[in-house]
Amino acid sequence: MWQDAKALNATANGIFALALLACVAGGVWWLAQRPVFDLRTIKVEAIGKEDLKHVNLLTLRNGTQGRIRGNFFTANLDSVRQVFESVPWVRRATVRREWPDQLIVEVEEHEALGTWGEDGRLLSVKGDVFTANLAEAEEDHELPEFSGPDGSEKEVLARYGELRKWFAAIDLAPEGLSLSSRYAWTVKLDNGMSVALGREQTPSMLKERVDRLVGIWPQLASRVPNIETVDMRYQNGLALSATGLKIPAEKPHK
Repeated sequence: MWQDAKALNATANGIFALALLACVAGGVWWLAQRPVFDLRTIKVEAIGKEDLKHVNLLTLRNGTQGRIRGNFFTANLDSVRQVFESVPWVRRATVRREWPDQLIVEVEEHEALGTWGEDGRLLSVKGDVFTANLAEAEEDHELPEFSGPDGSEKEVLARYGELRKWFAAIDLAPEGLSLSSRYAWTVKLDNGMSVALGREQTPSMLKERVDRLVGIWPQLASRVPNIETVDMRYQNGLALSATGLKIPAEKPHK
């Protein structure tokens, strides 16, 4: 009988504890829903020291209006972050709460390097492909044209940086770079000339082909004006076309 009373007492204490916990939870929920905790301010700052050039209050308001739910306590910060990262020009965002009614959103902006493909997308200096207003990007600088298979963006970006260094020796600069579906490279230079470099069968092959062109370029440019295309896929030579001139050659090595 003593054991029954002890068990009954333990059960009663357990029920009381659950009821108390439910009351506390209900009170916390009720308190959390009070208007004093409604989100009244969402403050946007730049990540780091870089100023925001293309992201402004208007674009953020248009991109996030009606998509942020909850109050200071109930807003899902991960969902809020995703909403801000869906706004044009936003590369990434971080979100934190600030008592009692604010969210602080830190934003990193994309910096456009050039266009990607033929559908109006942009390639950033960090190798990200994103969608934004092309006219806004063109206000910053002339946009080189890039293209390549899905997933090759960072490879194209890295190769572009190398080609800029290699062609600087003859005062030429890439203004376009494409990687075909067969992973063959073609670079367009700022003098209007297109150079076919082919596939990289060895790590140094592309540089060897560029070095060969750089080495003969002064003589070539002085003897053949208005060069339009150069094909460097030949083992011991090259083929080119120029206005009013066609030079046939053996079939190139892929």
